[in-house]
Amino acid sequence: MTDYIPGKINSHNEWDKLREIIVGSGEGLGATIEWHSEKKISEKILLKAYELCKKASPKWFVDEINEDLENLSSKLKEFGATVYRPKVHDISKIYSSPFWSSSGNNIYNVRDLNLVVGNNVIESPSHNISRYFETTALYEIWYEKYFENGFKWIAGPKPKLSTDPVLPYFRDEEKRVLTEEDIKHKELTGGRLEKLHKLKEDEILFEAANTVRMGKDLLYLVSSSGNYKGAKWLQSVLGNDYKVHVTDSLYRASHLDSTVLCLRPGLVLLNSKRANPKNLPKIFEKWDKIWFDDVAPTSENELKFQNEVRDEIAKELTELGFKTNLGYMSSPWVGMNLLSLDQNTVLVDQRQTKMIELLETYKLNVITVNLRHMYTQGGGIHCATLDTVRDSKLESYI
Repeated sequence: MTDYIPGKINSHNEWDKLREIIVGSGEGLGATIEWHSEKKISEKILLKAYELCKKASPKWFVDEINEDLENLSSKLKEFGATVYRPKVHDISKIYSSPFWSSSGNNIYNVRDLNLVVGNNVIESPSHNISRYFETTALYEIWYEKYFENGFKWIAGPKPKLSTDPVLPYFRDEEKRVLTEEDIKHKELTGGRLEKLHKLKEDEILFEAANTVRMGKDLLYLVSSSGNYKGAKWLQSVLGNDYKVHVTDSLYRASHLDSTVLCLRPGLVLLNSKRANPKNLPKIFEKWDKIWFDDVAPTSENELKFQNEVRDEIAKELTELGFKTNLGYMSSPWVGMNLLSLDQNTVLVDQRQTKMIELLETYKLNVITVNLRHMYTQGGGIHCATLDTVRDSKLESYI
């Protein structure tokens, strides 16, 4: 336990008492459009793409997202935490490098690209060009709320991304043999199946949500959003006080916080459709394990909007020559994406009734909140928040 100093960044793990936190925003969100420089896009085609992007995010949709994030903020304030919100720039504006052009993603998932380790704030270099300037939405918070008290601010090297960093996971997608996880995924999503990929090792690439923090130890997932070079760079900037443990066998998709959720020292919640005793990292050998995968299915309203609106607009944008994020949804296991407020209290998606019952058997107090559009926005409660101050100190738990 440490003495709480307001405005002093300090967060070593996922479970100590929460004091200060950032909650994402739905302001200005739309759809990403991106293309590489060898492709010439006319003004007429670009204007048509903009109109399609607007249709993908109607006012009612954005209003509901903001309403839910405001309610999430209120629940955190009721717990006693100080809540900050990002300053959103015009996400729809096109920006370019010598190699590509893109619009922005959203400022919903503030944890995705920002890693707080002790008194360090680390901006992670994503493989998504649509996320190139996303971290800047938090700059006012860093300057106005934390800079005076001092913290180490580290930005990962901006990747050139001169060629597509993504490699297909399967040589032939049509010959893919479905795993138990794939079959369950289709069952929970009305037949949708995740398209898997992996990353090249040409540059340092990873998103902060590929990690789980446990004091002196961090677990890093090599996946579709993090490569080995990213893990090596992260270890180099954190130095000898920390150990970055790398796993590439837990599962094949993206971020780690729908698979491994550390609830308190010695207790971890695990997605049993991905993790099992054979592939579980040794750092959890002495921990008590809660195995769970019986999440609620993706909501019917989200699936209907995705299938009838977003997927159709994604097809049109692709035909116009753009790459877009509109065809993607989070896996149903994003429902496991909870946030610990202290070692006895967790904030959980209200639809996850079976998980709530299970957590309560471990004497955890469960507070529920509703994020109606977490599947289309690519993240749950943990993704949409970034704890900056907890009552924690640097310790070892393994």
